Amino acid sequence: QLSMFFFPDIIKEQNRELRGTQRAISRDRAALEKQEKQLELEIKKMAKTGNKEACKVLAKQLVQLRKQKNRTYAVSSKVTSMSTQTKVMNSQMKMAGAMSATAKTMQAVNKKMDPQKTLQTMQNFQKENMKMDMTEEMINDTLDDIFDASDEEEETQDIVNQVLDEIGIEISGKMAKAPSAARGLPSASASSATTISDEEIERQLKALGVD
Repeated sequence: QLSMFFFPDIIKEQNRELRGTQRAISRDRAALEKQEKQLELEIKKMAKTGNKEACKVLAKQLVQLRKQKNRTYAVSSKVTSMSTQTKVMNSQMKMAGAMSATAKTMQAVNKKMDPQKTLQTMQNFQKENMKMDMTEEMINDTLDDIFDASDEEEETQDIVNQVLDEIGIEISGKMAKAPSAARGLPSASASSATTISDEEIERQLKALGVD
Protein backbone atom coordinates (compact mmCIF):
# COMPACT_ATOMS: atom_id res chain seq x y z
CA GLN A 1 0.00 0.00 0.00
CA LEU A 2 2.86 2.39 0.72
CA SER A 3 4.35 1.83 -2.73
CA MET A 4 0.95 2.44 -4.31
CA PHE A 5 0.63 5.65 -2.29
CA PHE A 6 4.02 7.10 -3.13
CA PHE A 7 4.21 5.90 -6.73
CA PRO A 8 2.41 8.92 -8.31
CA ASP A 9 4.79 11.31 -6.53
CA ILE A 10 7.77 9.36 -7.85
CA ILE A 11 6.37 9.50 -11.38
CA LYS A 12 5.85 13.26 -11.16
CA GLU A 13 9.41 13.77 -9.92
CA GLN A 14 10.84 11.62 -12.69
CA ASN A 15 8.82 13.47 -15.31
CA ARG A 16 10.15 16.80 -14.04
CA GLU A 17 13.71 15.53 -14.29
CA LEU A 18 13.13 14.16 -17.77
CA ARG A 19 11.66 17.45 -18.96
CA GLY A 20 14.64 19.29 -17.51
CA THR A 21 17.02 16.90 -19.25
CA GLN A 22 15.17 17.36 -22.53
CA ARG A 23 15.48 21.15 -22.29
CA ALA A 24 19.20 20.89 -21.51
CA ILE A 25 19.75 18.64 -24.54
CA SER A 26 17.85 21.07 -26.76
CA ARG A 27 20.05 23.94 -25.55
CA ASP A 28 23.22 21.92 -26.23
CA ARG A 29 22.01 21.03 -29.70
CA ALA A 30 21.28 24.68 -30.47
CA ALA A 31 24.79 25.61 -29.34
CA LEU A 32 26.30 22.84 -31.46
CA GLU A 33 24.35 23.99 -34.52
CA LYS A 34 25.59 27.54 -34.00
CA GLN A 35 29.17 26.30 -33.71
CA GLU A 36 28.64 24.12 -36.78
CA LYS A 37 27.73 27.15 -38.90
CA GLN A 38 30.77 29.02 -37.65
CA LEU A 39 33.07 26.11 -38.59
CA GLU A 40 31.50 25.91 -42.03
CA LEU A 41 32.22 29.62 -42.55
CA GLU A 42 35.82 29.20 -41.32
CA ILE A 43 36.38 26.26 -43.65
CA LYS A 44 35.10 28.27 -46.62
CA LYS A 45 37.32 31.18 -45.61
CA MET A 46 40.44 28.95 -45.35
CA ALA A 47 39.57 27.35 -48.67
CA LYS A 48 39.47 30.73 -50.38
CA THR A 49 42.90 31.61 -49.00
CA GLY A 50 44.28 28.21 -50.08
CA ASN A 51 45.12 27.07 -46.55
CA LYS A 52 44.50 23.32 -46.97
CA GLU A 53 45.96 22.28 -43.59
CA ALA A 54 43.62 24.61 -41.73
CA CYS A 55 40.73 23.28 -43.78
CA LYS A 56 41.57 19.70 -42.75
CA VAL A 57 41.78 20.59 -39.06
CA LEU A 58 38.50 22.50 -39.16
CA ALA A 59 36.88 19.71 -41.20
CA LYS A 60 37.79 17.14 -38.50
CA GLN A 61 36.30 19.39 -35.86
CA LEU A 62 33.16 19.72 -37.97
CA VAL A 63 32.85 15.94 -38.32
CA GLN A 64 33.16 15.45 -34.54
CA LEU A 65 30.71 18.24 -33.87
CA ARG A 66 28.11 16.75 -36.22
CA LYS A 67 28.53 13.34 -34.58
CA GLN A 68 27.88 14.95 -31.21
CA LYS A 69 24.82 16.71 -32.59
CA ASN A 70 23.46 13.40 -33.88
CA ARG A 71 24.03 11.89 -30.43
CA THR A 72 21.83 14.59 -28.92
CA TYR A 73 18.99 13.47 -31.21
CA ALA A 74 19.45 9.86 -30.07
CA VAL A 75 19.51 10.83 -26.39
CA SER A 76 16.51 13.12 -26.86
CA SER A 77 14.58 10.27 -28.43
CA LYS A 78 15.47 8.01 -25.51
CA VAL A 79 14.36 10.62 -22.99
CA THR A 80 11.05 11.00 -24.81
CA SER A 81 10.60 7.23 -24.76
CA MET A 82 11.29 7.10 -21.02
CA SER A 83 8.80 9.91 -20.41
CA THR A 84 6.18 7.99 -22.34
CA GLN A 85 6.91 4.82 -20.38
CA THR A 86 6.52 6.61 -17.05
CA LYS A 87 3.16 8.00 -18.19
CA VAL A 88 2.05 4.51 -19.21
CA MET A 89 3.15 3.09 -15.86
CA ASN A 90 1.33 5.86 -14.03
CA SER A 91 -1.84 5.09 -15.98
CA GLN A 92 -1.48 1.38 -15.22
CA MET A 93 -1.05 2.07 -11.52
CA LYS A 94 -4.19 4.23 -11.54
CA MET A 95 -6.12 1.42 -13.21
CA ALA A 96 -4.76 -1.05 -10.68
CA GLY A 97 -5.88 1.22 -7.86
CA ALA A 98 -9.32 1.58 -9.41
CA MET A 99 -9.68 -2.19 -9.75
CA SER A 100 -8.55 -2.66 -6.17
CA ALA A 101 -11.16 -0.21 -4.90
CA THR A 102 -13.82 -1.83 -7.06
CA ALA A 103 -12.93 -5.27 -5.78
CA LYS A 104 -13.25 -4.06 -2.18
CA THR A 105 -16.65 -2.56 -2.94
CA MET A 106 -17.83 -5.77 -4.58
CA GLN A 107 -16.64 -7.79 -1.61
CA ALA A 108 -18.55 -5.54 0.79
CA VAL A 109 -21.71 -5.79 -1.31
CA ASN A 110 -21.43 -9.57 -1.64
CA LYS A 111 -21.08 -9.90 2.13
CA LYS A 112 -24.31 -7.95 2.63
CA MET A 113 -26.22 -9.87 -0.03
CA ASP A 114 -27.56 -13.34 0.78
CA PRO A 115 -28.16 -15.20 -2.52
CA GLN A 116 -30.79 -17.48 -1.01
CA LYS A 117 -32.60 -14.58 0.62
CA THR A 118 -32.50 -12.54 -2.58
CA LEU A 119 -33.87 -15.47 -4.58
CA GLN A 120 -36.64 -16.01 -2.05
CA THR A 121 -37.57 -12.32 -2.27
CA MET A 122 -37.80 -12.49 -6.05
CA GLN A 123 -39.93 -15.64 -5.90
CA ASN A 124 -42.27 -14.03 -3.35
CA PHE A 125 -42.61 -10.98 -5.56
CA GLN A 126 -43.51 -13.12 -8.56
CA LYS A 127 -46.04 -15.11 -6.54
CA GLU A 128 -47.76 -12.04 -5.11
CA ASN A 129 -47.79 -10.35 -8.51
CA MET A 130 -49.57 -13.36 -10.01
CA LYS A 131 -52.13 -13.27 -7.18
CA MET A 132 -52.76 -9.59 -7.84
CA ASP A 133 -53.25 -10.20 -11.55
CA MET A 134 -55.70 -13.04 -10.85
CA THR A 135 -57.62 -10.90 -8.35
CA GLU A 136 -57.89 -8.02 -10.82
CA GLU A 137 -59.08 -10.37 -13.57
CA MET A 138 -61.75 -11.87 -11.28
CA ILE A 139 -63.00 -8.41 -10.30
CA ASN A 140 -63.19 -7.31 -13.92
CA ASP A 141 -65.10 -10.45 -14.89
CA THR A 142 -67.58 -9.88 -12.08
CA LEU A 143 -68.11 -6.26 -13.06
CA ASP A 144 -68.66 -7.31 -16.68
CA ASP A 145 -71.33 -9.77 -15.55
CA ILE A 146 -73.08 -7.12 -13.46
CA PHE A 147 -73.08 -4.47 -16.17
CA ASP A 148 -73.55 -6.84 -19.11
CA ALA A 149 -76.47 -4.76 -20.39
CA SER A 150 -74.10 -2.17 -21.82
CA ASP A 151 -72.73 -3.49 -25.07
CA GLU A 152 -69.29 -2.09 -25.93
CA GLU A 153 -69.80 -2.42 -29.66
CA GLU A 154 -73.06 -0.44 -29.54
CA GLU A 155 -71.41 2.21 -27.39
CA THR A 156 -68.53 2.47 -29.83
CA GLN A 157 -70.89 2.88 -32.78
CA ASP A 158 -72.90 5.51 -30.93
CA ILE A 159 -69.72 7.49 -30.26
CA VAL A 160 -68.71 7.29 -33.93
CA ASN A 161 -72.18 8.42 -35.05
CA GLN A 162 -72.04 11.30 -32.59
CA VAL A 163 -68.64 12.39 -33.86
CA LEU A 164 -69.75 12.22 -37.48
CA ASP A 165 -72.85 14.20 -36.65
CA GLU A 166 -70.80 16.89 -34.91
CA ILE A 167 -68.49 17.06 -37.89
CA GLY A 168 -71.51 17.48 -40.15
CA ILE A 169 -72.74 20.33 -37.97
CA GLU A 170 -69.38 22.11 -38.13
CA ILE A 171 -69.15 21.58 -41.85
CA SER A 172 -72.60 23.08 -42.28
CA GLY A 173 -71.22 26.32 -40.92
CA LYS A 174 -68.83 26.46 -43.86
CA MET A 175 -71.16 25.18 -46.58
CA ALA A 176 -74.46 26.53 -47.85
CA LYS A 177 -76.06 23.08 -47.85
CA ALA A 178 -74.32 20.43 -45.74
CA PRO A 179 -76.31 17.32 -44.71
CA SER A 180 -76.05 15.88 -41.23
CA ALA A 181 -74.33 12.53 -40.82
CA ALA A 182 -77.52 11.16 -39.29
CA ARG A 183 -79.40 11.88 -42.57
CA GLY A 184 -77.11 9.82 -44.78
CA LEU A 185 -74.59 10.65 -47.46
CA PRO A 186 -74.32 14.14 -49.05
CA SER A 187 -76.10 14.73 -52.36
CA ALA A 188 -74.25 15.01 -55.65
CA SER A 189 -74.99 18.71 -55.98
CA ALA A 190 -73.69 19.50 -52.52
CA SER A 191 -70.52 17.46 -52.96
CA SER A 192 -69.83 19.06 -56.28
CA ALA A 193 -70.23 22.53 -54.79
CA THR A 194 -67.74 22.04 -51.97
CA THR A 195 -65.62 18.97 -51.18
CA ILE A 196 -64.15 18.41 -47.72
CA SER A 197 -60.68 16.91 -47.96
CA ASP A 198 -59.51 13.86 -46.02
CA GLU A 199 -57.03 16.06 -44.17
CA GLU A 200 -59.88 18.31 -42.95
CA ILE A 201 -61.87 15.31 -41.70
CA GLU A 202 -58.81 13.92 -39.92
CA ARG A 203 -58.20 17.32 -38.32
CA GLN A 204 -61.77 17.46 -37.08
CA LEU A 205 -61.54 13.93 -35.68
CA LYS A 206 -58.34 14.77 -33.81
CA ALA A 207 -59.94 17.93 -32.46
CA LEU A 208 -62.73 15.77 -31.04
CA GLY A 209 -60.27 13.36 -29.49
CA VAL A 210 -60.85 10.49 -31.93
CA ASP A 211 -57.77 8.93 -33.56
